Amino acid sequence: MATAYGPDTRDHQRSGAGPGDNPPVKHFFPAVLRAPLEARTWREFGYLLLSLPISVVLFSFAITMTSLGAGLLITFLGIPVLALGLAMCRGFGVMERARARGLLKLQVAEPAPVRGRTGGLMSWVGAVLKSGVSWRHLLYALLHFPWAVFAFTVSLTFWAYGWAALSYPLWQWVFPAYAGVDGIQLYGDATHNIYLDSPFELAATSAFGLALVLLTPWIIRGLASVDRVMVYGLLGPSRLASRVVELESDRGVVVDTAAADLRRIERDLHDGAQARLVALAMGLGLAKEKLTEDPEAAARMVDEAHGEVKVALQELRDLARGIHPAVLTDRGLDAALSAIASRCTVPVRVGVDLPGRPAEAIEGIAYFTVSELLQNVSKHSGARSASVEVRRSAERLLIRVSDDGRGGARMDGGTGMSGLAERLGAVDGLFVLDSPVGGPTTVTAELPWRDRDQGRGPDRDRGRDGAGAAERH
Repeated sequence: MATAYGPDTRDHQRSGAGPGDNPPVKHFFPAVLRAPLEARTWREFGYLLLSLPISVVLFSFAITMTSLGAGLLITFLGIPVLALGLAMCRGFGVMERARARGLLKLQVAEPAPVRGRTGGLMSWVGAVLKSGVSWRHLLYALLHFPWAVFAFTVSLTFWAYGWAALSYPLWQWVFPAYAGVDGIQLYGDATHNIYLDSPFELAATSAFGLALVLLTPWIIRGLASVDRVMVYGLLGPSRLASRVVELESDRGVVVDTAAADLRRIERDLHDGAQARLVALAMGLGLAKEKLTEDPEAAARMVDEAHGEVKVALQELRDLARGIHPAVLTDRGLDAALSAIASRCTVPVRVGVDLPGRPAEAIEGIAYFTVSELLQNVSKHSGARSASVEVRRSAERLLIRVSDDGRGGARMDGGTGMSGLAERLGAVDGLFVLDSPVGGPTTVTAELPWRDRDQGRGPDRDRGRDGAGAAERH
């Protein structure tokens, strides 16, 4: 397995998460001063402003179609009218998800389309009415309207008052020139009036406006976060549907990995041990023919065949170790990882702190993950030392492999790191790569912890005991 070490800074890969995150950008000004002018603030502010007219249309349509459909339920027309209203709400949901992607940068997966069993109109109507996604779209249209009114009012009020107060010294002259007063009136009655017109009052008003301007982006972000929750929770696929899609993807990864392993084993057997055994059979056949005519030549050929047998046996041992090493089965991760570390080209410190042995599948994945990572350390890192740490934290098995090499490891480019991330993701694992240019490189992997005896029923135990008894006899 080859891993490309390039001029990239660092990459992170999480199961199902997508491409690696970019390193944080350093800014000269703090976030509180940058927020009023950042594109994110203006995008979210625009989203809140657009939400009011859009939600008015959605709410009016949803109320009209729902009321009409419910009123006509005493007739046959009520059912298709209600289904049509739900379908139109799903159509509005497409627009809302696109608006959230563009302005809120929220990636929401499209829910599965509605399909009837027979493809007919009534089958489609029944599928729409039974779809939980359709009713959640209707619920969004009803709930979003009051929230949009509140968010529109609060965000626009803070934004308008903040910028108006901040710039008040620039337009205060409008009052005496056109309104006949000295400035903004704070208080007035029959005896006296209070205006903001002195230099101190102008400065205080501007300072108050500056505070509102700095506060408004965070209010806008808080309001937009509620919209994110509503869009994600009501307009996206259900958790069950998302989990099904994730499991289907993981199943594909597991199947592809198993097929690749079978092809590798077949190739290793065909090109290695099988070829040597064929040559051994031919050599022994020639030695048999020369046994009576030239015993010395036959002895030399038998000696060569003996050497080929040793090489073939070693290749078979290496192949068996690559499938599942015996030391892992007999002695667990501690001894197996120590054996891997002893074959690494750099000194490796191994620390395993586990209260027991995990399930066989999890133990095997952990073993091969560390094996591949240490191969990368030997071949590509240029490190002087490395370390492996394995421990249990709650219901997770944590693995950390570090080296002091030159760093710059990347996930992309078809490297083995991406393959490891996919394998771990297939079992709900996590893979994080931290490798800045210049080093050090740290790889953190997590696997779900399952006890070794979990899921082992009495029949399975009896089967193992019977097999052991058969071996003893």
